[in-house]
Amino acid sequence: MVSEFTLCGDCSKGRRPSFSLAAPPQEAERFYRYFVHRLEESGGIKIATGQFQARMEVTIVNDGPVTFILDSRKTGLP
Repeated sequence: MVSEFTLCGDCSKGRRPSFSLAAPPQEAERFYRYFVHRLEESGGIKIATGQFQARMEVTIVNDGPVTFILDSRKTGLP
């Protein structure tokens, strides 16, 4: 289990997203550890983890979809 990160970016102002709504590191680590625990409880899956918030260099091939949630209520659109 690679403890990468998930960002909650608000793109409603300017050209750069704001990450002020993202979870603080301590809360994010609790969610991560909970997820690992639930996977371990499910059985049949061997889980290996590293150090949370460690600097990592990984090589991946990401050929999957990307999900964007657009909330038009913040932009005044219908």
